[in-house]
Amino acid sequence: MNGALRRLLGWLHPGLKVKRWLLLLTVGVAAVSIGTLLIANLRVFDLIGSIGDTRRATIIGAIAVALGLIAVGVSLRQLVRSVACALHPEGGSRLVDLMLRQRRLQGGPRVVAVGGGTGLSTLLRGLKSYTTNIAAIATVADDGGSSGRLRTDMNVPPPGDIRNCLVALADSEPLMTELFQYRFNGETGGLDGHSFGNLLIAALTDITGDFEQAIRETSRVLAIRGRVLPPTVERVALCAKMDDGDVVRGESAITAAGRRIDYVYLDPPNSRAVREVLEAIESAELIVIGPGSTFTSVIPNFLVPEVNDAVRRSDATKVFICNIMTQPGETDGFTAADHVRAIQRHTGELPFDYVLMNSEPVEEWVLSKYRATGAELVDPDYTEVARLGVIPVRANVVSLSPDGWVRHDPQAVADRLLELLEERAPVLV
Repeated sequence: MNGALRRLLGWLHPGLKVKRWLLLLTVGVAAVSIGTLLIANLRVFDLIGSIGDTRRATIIGAIAVALGLIAVGVSLRQLVRSVACALHPEGGSRLVDLMLRQRRLQGGPRVVAVGGGTGLSTLLRGLKSYTTNIAAIATVADDGGSSGRLRTDMNVPPPGDIRNCLVALADSEPLMTELFQYRFNGETGGLDGHSFGNLLIAALTDITGDFEQAIRETSRVLAIRGRVLPPTVERVALCAKMDDGDVVRGESAITAAGRRIDYVYLDPPNSRAVREVLEAIESAELIVIGPGSTFTSVIPNFLVPEVNDAVRRSDATKVFICNIMTQPGETDGFTAADHVRAIQRHTGELPFDYVLMNSEPVEEWVLSKYRATGAELVDPDYTEVARLGVIPVRANVVSLSPDGWVRHDPQAVADRLLELLEERAPVLV
């Protein structure tokens, strides 16, 4: 009780700029109450008698009610402005718009996005304009660059894909997101190549002793719209059996091998899923798989058996977003149907109902840049995809990065996904 009283009295602290408006609100409510009683011709401490006749009391009461309502209106408006400016200095005058947007986002569909790499973070940038009920499941099989070094040096799951998803969902100041993506250069000695965000997540993991808790704390710092979750917190390595029978261990080594992949697997093979991931999948209305590197970003999430089973059991609308371009050393020559078959081989039963494929042409000068790297446009072979038992969906979803590389357009993809969800929603009669 004492704590509640202290919090209540805290509103009277100097500098909050609310005391004057609380006083005005009190006066206004009192004036409205007294005026109402006078209009109703009710005696309160013989007030009517002291004023005179009923007509005069009614007039005075009406004036009191009017002045009281004005005082209440002014005080409430100023109270709201004072609180809004304290919580959101730049948007205080747009509090109603901010509240309406937040309510709309909170009432948005429950979405689970599965993948990794830049593909998943691109998708999340579009989805967060529709809902805050997002659970991004990002692979923790990365062993290259900053993530791989932290995994070795600090024995923490690789935070790179997690960091990218957190930044994509961030609702914080641009400087803060830029800080999280900041990468130390060669003049920083032992920090060379490390991302600040990776270091922060690793440090929080060491402090809290829990990778999941470290992600939650980082989410608060960035004020993200949704959640970012690893499929498992166990230390796993991604391995690949190549077409020539050779086995390659490690995500970065698989990509660098430059040979056709037969299948991939996790070592150890039966890692346990994060409970929050399974709960998110169970309650999801929409599950989105990809885009991203098929063998090293998308499939590894489904190699956690409980995740694969949970997605297959889900009644949500499930969509696979096919890559626009092939990936050298991983999906050379793949059509859209080849991507679907690769996932089916690793999951048993396909974990999606729709395949979203780009139908917009890509300019020749862009394609020539990709051909120089060994990549090419993925053929959206709609008929062959349909033969595999899923529904092909055509969409114009291409955008170009400032340096001329093909990307999925976050907003166009999100719009089409929400259309699919609405189309599949049951009609209530």
